[in-house]
Amino acid sequence: MRTPRILTVAVFAVALFLGISACSNHTPAPEAEPIKREALLKPGQIPMRDFFKNPVAEGFTISPDGEKIAWLAPWKDRLNIFVKKLSSGKITRITNATRRDIYGYFWAGSERIVFGQDSGGDENVHTFSAAIDGKGETELTPFENTRTNLLDDLEDDDDHILITMNKDNPRLFDVYKLNVVTGELALEVRNPGDVSGWMTDHNGNVRIAIASRNGQNVVLYRKNPGDLFRPIMDMDFRTAFSPLVFDFANEKIYVSTNIDRDKKAIYLFNPETKALEQLIFEHPDVDVSQLLYSKKREIITGAGFYTDKHHYIFFDDDREELQNELESMLPGYEVILTSSNKDENKCIVRTYSDRSLGTGYLYDIKSKHLEKIADVSPWLEESQMADMEPVSFTSRDGLTIHGYLSLPKGKEAGNIPVLINPHGGPWARDHWGFNPEIQFLTNRGIAVMQVNFRGSTGYGRNFWEKGFKQWGLNMQNDLTDAVHWLIEQGIADPERVAIYGGSYGGYATLAGLTFTPDLYACGIDYVGPSNLFTLLETLPPYWETEKQEFYIMVGDPVRDYKLLRKVSPVFHANQIKAPLFVAQGANDPRVKKAESDQIVKALRDRGVSVEYMVKDNEGHGFHNQENRFDFYGTMERFLNAHLLQ
Repeated sequence: MRTPRILTVAVFAVALFLGISACSNHTPAPEAEPIKREALLKPGQIPMRDFFKNPVAEGFTISPDGEKIAWLAPWKDRLNIFVKKLSSGKITRITNATRRDIYGYFWAGSERIVFGQDSGGDENVHTFSAAIDGKGETELTPFENTRTNLLDDLEDDDDHILITMNKDNPRLFDVYKLNVVTGELALEVRNPGDVSGWMTDHNGNVRIAIASRNGQNVVLYRKNPGDLFRPIMDMDFRTAFSPLVFDFANEKIYVSTNIDRDKKAIYLFNPETKALEQLIFEHPDVDVSQLLYSKKREIITGAGFYTDKHHYIFFDDDREELQNELESMLPGYEVILTSSNKDENKCIVRTYSDRSLGTGYLYDIKSKHLEKIADVSPWLEESQMADMEPVSFTSRDGLTIHGYLSLPKGKEAGNIPVLINPHGGPWARDHWGFNPEIQFLTNRGIAVMQVNFRGSTGYGRNFWEKGFKQWGLNMQNDLTDAVHWLIEQGIADPERVAIYGGSYGGYATLAGLTFTPDLYACGIDYVGPSNLFTLLETLPPYWETEKQEFYIMVGDPVRDYKLLRKVSPVFHANQIKAPLFVAQGANDPRVKKAESDQIVKALRDRGVSVEYMVKDNEGHGFHNQENRFDFYGTMERFLNAHLLQ
């Protein structure tokens, strides 16, 4: 079932410091002998590599004709695409990636798969295709310094897809029709210079554009493919208005919006009258932006929302019955449908929990036959994994702050070492589920606290806006308050509290060591910025249309000069006294290597020893397996020396 998409550069901007995966991928560093590593394990400890090695399989999908399934699995230590024909059981590897994992893939018809891959973590993802017989792997967009994104897979046209690409101007993404066999490109829509996102209807026609004009977000619409785009909504970026999907007449649009409200809700919007006509679903405590639908039956089937965990509300009895059937077959797990064939009589099911990466299944809806495809990481025993518990506390200024606390399995929750793990984004949030980093740390006897500090998304506009220009200030205070709450609860040993995060979480680590130098025993900064001036100067060119939004949310380098200098750790590095480990990808396009170089130099100039790891073939997070092993092995030794002694 094809999902019409809105592709927006703003999505990438929101993910500025987001997105480094715990199990995400450069030149391998020397490692200790495996026997010596195992000898260092204490009773009950699981080898580090078990947490961070590639999965058996992940990313399961089914072909549109329902006769084949595909997944990502390791080959030569890189994730490649495999296809299985259900009639014969024959499995074929159809890609040959050896330098980088395949980023992701989708079916182009039922005989070809299209996939994306970058070079060394630069995030310039190129588009490739391959036939399912394993022959004819082809790079379709071989252009230097160019990034491509899928806009629409055009389910009724096996030979073409719609992509956006910044080939002609690094700042702007135009829409192209791409022949997935020959690589022939045809320009569909030229970006006028301010469009950051596009959306198609159910027929694959580009009907909506999102533009940034004079500090306002403008939604542009056209009724027919040949018409000119005209503005239908004009609003400050703080007002959310996210088109999700057209109705099945391709006339009205389902949107997630916070117009005249704090929490986003889903409405049916009429672009001709410019009115929100029908409230589909709202939740009193959290934003709602997930809509479920059946294209075959042409109905909206439900909505999803996230409080402590993921939840559904169903509007369709058949879809609710299907969910109940699967949950009864797979008790104790969260159950999600990730892919279906065009007839919607077969689907891919994925399970997970806080203690398991789960399993992929193929489900025949008519016969009710459930068939296991593969366990994702079967070597990890659920009984040895820690529980992730939703918690909340009150900040110093009276805000309710939500988060998750994971305690070491079988260990008394009293006066134990604790690690604060701020998420990236920062305009994102932590979720309940399996996290290999957290399981690794709890297995080593360290409790982990994840904090959805102010500025995190999902809790409404007011909570999000309370994080504006609060880097190093109230956003950091929420993390500090989390530490004090853990101490007051008798959980944390005040002398053994560490902080570790990636991206914005790396900034929060540096800020914690800088502005609360007596609070933390040590810190680990993973691809985090240290100087907000240079960070804002080096944003990727395709975020240029959102630069003014960054100035409002983080600070304007001119108008807010004093603020940015006050909260940039590099200018106050003389206050850092706790041990620090810094890790950085040399090709990071979001947080440049200079961010880590600056803080390391500032400390070393003072004679402070800083452990510094740079991977020359990585970007915003380490994706290659050997680099993950190096990073987490070093993390373990660092924490053993500075937190657990």
